[in-house]
Amino acid sequence: MTIKPDVSKHFTSSILLWMRTDKPRQQGMDRWKGPHSGIISATPGLSEYRQIHLAEHNPGRWPAIEGVETTIPEDRKIDGIAEVTFENALSPLAGRKQTALAFDDEVNIFRRTLLHAGPPRTSRWYAVAPGEKTGSRAIIYLRHAKDEGTVGFHKFLKKELTPALIATGELKELRTQVFLPWNEKTWDTPNVAHDNPKDQHLHASVILGFADDTARDAFYTTHAPGLSTLLAPHVSAIHAYDVATALTYVKDSRILPRYEE
Repeated sequence: MTIKPDVSKHFTSSILLWMRTDKPRQQGMDRWKGPHSGIISATPGLSEYRQIHLAEHNPGRWPAIEGVETTIPEDRKIDGIAEVTFENALSPLAGRKQTALAFDDEVNIFRRTLLHAGPPRTSRWYAVAPGEKTGSRAIIYLRHAKDEGTVGFHKFLKKELTPALIATGELKELRTQVFLPWNEKTWDTPNVAHDNPKDQHLHASVILGFADDTARDAFYTTHAPGLSTLLAPHVSAIHAYDVATALTYVKDSRILPRYEE
């Protein structure tokens, strides 16, 4: 019998980021990690701020499923995610000054940014391995099937997929996030692309933590095939990324003197 872990519910936004291609990728990643992180960290009302740096080579780790897109299209392959968790539903209003500074700095680093926001208390963090260290991560983006309604898809993620992931017994970290319908005007930053064709929309993310890279790789061999059977009727795309590193700058509403990995 699988033990149900404690779960905490949060108000989280994820900003998907593509680095400029006219500069070395690592140069952009370093500026994001350095000066840009200071702008976001100083935003009032943040409960947590993490940067999720994705591996440069990410063709799509999920095993092939007939009729489901598991290969990540080259131009839609994300470089990183700014994961921002607010103290409450009004917190975004308190941070408008710092947000304006972030808007102005985006063009120095990114060529495309897409804000994916979920309603308050729909970002779920599961205490699957309290006190154990996460040594490796993957992030899975899901696009629901054309005939799958939003409410039904969110129920599937919570009631079926999440318990199945927990039941693997392999996870050291598990976070799920569902997204509101895409609205470009929510994050209409200047001089940066926000193109997001309807057939490329993403509807949920799942962050998986493992003991190490070996455990992460074994997950795709041992557990992903069974999970694919569960997922296939509900999704049209599964984009599985290897995470290079996850850096925490704000934790428990406190700016850290140095980021935590």
